Amino acid sequence: MYAIGPAGGQPFRDRHFGPVFMDRPDPMPDTRAPDTHTAPPADTQPSLAIELRGLTKTYKASGKAPAKLALKGIDLAIPRGSVYGLLGPNGAGKSTMINILAGLVTKSGGTAKIWGIDIDQDPRAARAAIGVVPQELNMDPFFTPRELLDLQAGLYGVPKRERQTERLLEAVGLKDKANAYARTLSGGMRRRLMVAKAMVHTPPVLVLDEPTAGVDVELRQSLWAHVRELNRAGTTVVLTTHYLEEAQELCDSIAIVNHGQVVACDSTDRLLRTLDRKDLVAVVDQDLTEVPATLAGFEVTLKGRQLTVQYPPSQVKVGEVLNAIAAAGLTIVDLSTKESDLEDIFLQLTRAPAAVDGPR
Repeated sequence: MYAIGPAGGQPFRDRHFGPVFMDRPDPMPDTRAPDTHTAPPADTQPSLAIELRGLTKTYKASGKAPAKLALKGIDLAIPRGSVYGLLGPNGAGKSTMINILAGLVTKSGGTAKIWGIDIDQDPRAARAAIGVVPQELNMDPFFTPRELLDLQAGLYGVPKRERQTERLLEAVGLKDKANAYARTLSGGMRRRLMVAKAMVHTPPVLVLDEPTAGVDVELRQSLWAHVRELNRAGTTVVLTTHYLEEAQELCDSIAIVNHGQVVACDSTDRLLRTLDRKDLVAVVDQDLTEVPATLAGFEVTLKGRQLTVQYPPSQVKVGEVLNAIAAAGLTIVDLSTKESDLEDIFLQLTRAPAAVDGPR
């Protein structure tokens, strides 16, 4: 976990945001004087799980390395209950954003709210509202899964009678490994244990930072099934991944970050429609040495008997392409099409120079 407790090492004992897997007993009464800033009541949940406004971060110069502007005024609104993709190349600023939310990095400017709680005004409640699953597998190898979850819950100040250790172990498929040393678990089991660790305090927001990096296909599918289950139970999931096909399948909305800026932010469906491109691959009945004149108005790639025609489906109908091939006296023996996908959009946006006019 990134954040294991509030500033100063004091436990969270007065912040409860509702169950994820099943109802739990009412929290223990808190006899301390109320804070000036408190978490929203459970029955007045915010519309936004995470809200960033003008978020900036500048890393100071160190040695011969100059100062670096990592975040350049990030504006981001992540709806409650969504599965939200946060994509970008290495060094784009994703980890800096996550670390600011987790309380590991101090922002240089702007505001950040988690579950409606400002991270500066009430940092304890803000950290209690988020669970972060880091890319690194950081756990004590000499603890068992049960001990690790109990310890993590204790760090968050969850009373023993309210802990969900057994439920979490069952939910991530580690019930039979509850008393095995963590060092004996496979890589996939450790990944699932990291998810359980992030959920011990039942946060309404879960951030998964490259959760399937380096894992096999079967485990990846198992992890995503668990993520969907968490989301159906009401948890807002924020996902960073380099597996763009996963983001396309899982995420309701996606933000693409490049050079410390949000260069695209929209629902997944609308984002895919912004790249107006389709490829038609036709294998014809004879070898070709040049592109037929009837296809001169299209972008065509020629390889032996294979013609790959790229066209904008909003302006050109597929029948026009087929008629142009037939007009060249060619007979099609095989035909396939390829829709634009998230990878195409990602490459188009992240290969472009840093934006100066704001997000697209």
